[in-house]
Amino acid sequence: MDGDVAVGVKRGSDELNMYGSSPNSMTANGSDSKKQRLDESPPSRVLHIRKLPNEVSETEVIALGLPFGKVTNILMLKGKNQAFLELGTEEAAITMVNYYTAVTPQVRNTPVFIQYSNHKELKTDSALNQRAQAVLQAVSAVQDGSSPSSDPGVLDLTPPPSPVLRIIIDNMFYPVTLDVLQQIFSKFGTVMKIITFTKNNQFQALLQFSDPVNAQQAKLSLDGQNIYNSCCTLRIDFSKLVNLNVKYNNDKSRDYTRPDLPTGDGEATNKDHSLLGTPSGALASYSSGGGYSSSLSLSQGGGAISPLSAAAAAAAAAGRVALSGSGVSGVLLASNLNEEMVTPQSLFTLFGVYGDVQRVKILYNKKDSALIQLSDGNQAQLAMSHLNGQKVFGKVMRVTLSKHQTVALPREGLDDHLLTKDFSGSPLHRFKKPGSKNFQNIFPPSATLHLSNIRDGVGEDDLRLLFSNSGGTVKAFKFFQDRKMALIQMSSVEEAIQALMDLHNYDMGGNHHLKVSFSKSTI
Repeated sequence: MDGDVAVGVKRGSDELNMYGSSPNSMTANGSDSKKQRLDESPPSRVLHIRKLPNEVSETEVIALGLPFGKVTNILMLKGKNQAFLELGTEEAAITMVNYYTAVTPQVRNTPVFIQYSNHKELKTDSALNQRAQAVLQAVSAVQDGSSPSSDPGVLDLTPPPSPVLRIIIDNMFYPVTLDVLQQIFSKFGTVMKIITFTKNNQFQALLQFSDPVNAQQAKLSLDGQNIYNSCCTLRIDFSKLVNLNVKYNNDKSRDYTRPDLPTGDGEATNKDHSLLGTPSGALASYSSGGGYSSSLSLSQGGGAISPLSAAAAAAAAAGRVALSGSGVSGVLLASNLNEEMVTPQSLFTLFGVYGDVQRVKILYNKKDSALIQLSDGNQAQLAMSHLNGQKVFGKVMRVTLSKHQTVALPREGLDDHLLTKDFSGSPLHRFKKPGSKNFQNIFPPSATLHLSNIRDGVGEDDLRLLFSNSGGTVKAFKFFQDRKMALIQMSSVEEAIQALMDLHNYDMGGNHHLKVSFSKSTI
């Protein structure tokens, strides 16, 4: 299929011309610039997909239809950036069009347009559509649970080895919960069990379907997709396990076949160790349905990559996160602060772990609240997701997005109480330099701190004493081989936060300023 495959549907080019202006077709997307006021055409199990990105693969087009039922035929019109997809039943096609009416379908981050075709079935010329047919055969074999007989060079689809998937979330800037995973994966079949855990400071999950074929379909469609815009990327493999043993039903593990299981010790999320940082059941109203229908209407314009928009919208609607950092204010409101202890400098240091803080203003009439302005909305989202609910100076801090776009500086001479500070020229910004290693070392608050830029001659006892003086108890200490870096473990996350605020950029003499950050390691 080196050139265009423009034949294979009877009068294929005529049909393409009709779609430019046909008054009797229905489009499953709201924003086609060419779209006129369209009357509904009769549903068909053949769908016409337009405005596909260049170099799109057959697998990517098939993946659009896979969650809705069996895909029985495909015709690629690569020169025209179009394709026709035939589903096994008209009902499946109607479900797909209805779903993508609410959620803009995207391929490679590009919105595409889906509508019913005037044809009731695809008659493809197999000689001219060979590659597409080979891919389709491989996918069909997977759906049927048999071994594909297609050319292995076309698509590597061995029979699914297990109903259990291992899921890793890369670039986890926003929290992802067990309920969000259930939302996303239940589209492909019955999710029976989920276990979530953190390994090497990465949020991971094991998810068991009732059937290995469903696991294969989910892996094919979702591997590499983002849950939220530009982050929370799903990396999916088959697990070596074929059955999960779930002991407790709580926010870390769930056996949907056994609602009688106890909640166990994990009922309340331990904020100190959790990447998720939300109480159990935050998405209860969405997870109980087990499907997408309850959240479809929320996902319009959400911007997360299909087919995950509905789950992202459900998460956002439950008060979790906004769907995208773009267009979001870079200003946060921190409240329930300890007004006796908090200073603009301490907030600059703490929030500076997750972004470059430009300005901090402690509110004059409400000194337990402060506005923190970061460089952009993504940094603000990241700081909010990691710091909301953390204990700072003995009080649980609340962090939300502010309606303010910037933090205003007071007129000269009017800030008698030094409540506002401009840090825009600070040399301590961690993320000013593009490609800085600091981008790879963003971790949630933890009891273990990473120390760097330690001056020669400074020993373990010196550092233990320094960190004990910040009001905490040092539980463990370990130098790296070069003794310029070390790990130090405090007795709680709150103590580690306090030590970081006190001692990041501490002057050790000889032009050595100590660098302190949260670590993913334990000692």
